[in-house]
Amino acid sequence: METLGFDRLAEGLREQADAVAAVVEDVPAGTTVPTCPLWTVKDLVGHLGQAHRWAADIVRTRAAAAFPDPLLAEPGEPPRWPHWLRDGAAELIDAVSEAGASSPLWTPIGPRPAVFWLRRMLAETVVHHADAALTAGKPYEIAADLAEDVISEAMDILSAPNATSLRAALAELRGDGQTLRWHPRDLPAGWRITRTPDGFGWDRSAAGADVTVTGPVRDLMLVLARRLPPGDHRVEVTGDRELLDHWLAATAL
Repeated sequence: METLGFDRLAEGLREQADAVAAVVEDVPAGTTVPTCPLWTVKDLVGHLGQAHRWAADIVRTRAAAAFPDPLLAEPGEPPRWPHWLRDGAAELIDAVSEAGASSPLWTPIGPRPAVFWLRRMLAETVVHHADAALTAGKPYEIAADLAEDVISEAMDILSAPNATSLRAALAELRGDGQTLRWHPRDLPAGWRITRTPDGFGWDRSAAGADVTVTGPVRDLMLVLARRLPPGDHRVEVTGDRELLDHWLAATAL
């Protein structure tokens, strides 16, 4: 598991929680989120604060916990949303710090260090920050190192031996050598995926692939998260487009 250190993950989570609060501050609570059409802006804000607190509880108890219904989260009225988001992020950061970032505990893909949950919730917040910005019609900004780690975190989870317990469709990613490459223009290395009969593996190789997606790391991350279509002008797809489309369909969590 390649990842940023605890301090940067914690700083990133605080940054992203604040960013979500800022982009929705003047958006009506009942506005539908186009990229999550079953949710309103209030639901999205409620979900994030709820998810951070849920993960913090897992870290404190070291026990499995079913994910709560995001539609039952209550973030309060819009003026309270910045506090809801910041307090939830702070609760998770404190829980991981107190447990010890390397302390093993439960995750849905098997025992992992406590920092797994900080990284997982950072990725969740990064993607929902994009949802919030798209809803508000505001620019979406994210540091390259955070976007890079969100992609690597997704690769770590999707390639885990028991990842099909999260989504059965991941079994469709087994193959016989097909390759996909995500090539960021603004980083020295990208991600190369190789499908095998047992699942898939990935590395930071610059070798060629059957299909390559090229663009800024932020936009590659948004394509992987299905928040930006691969046909968008900000990215370039070369090679087997059907292979890419199959990957994106199978990895929707």
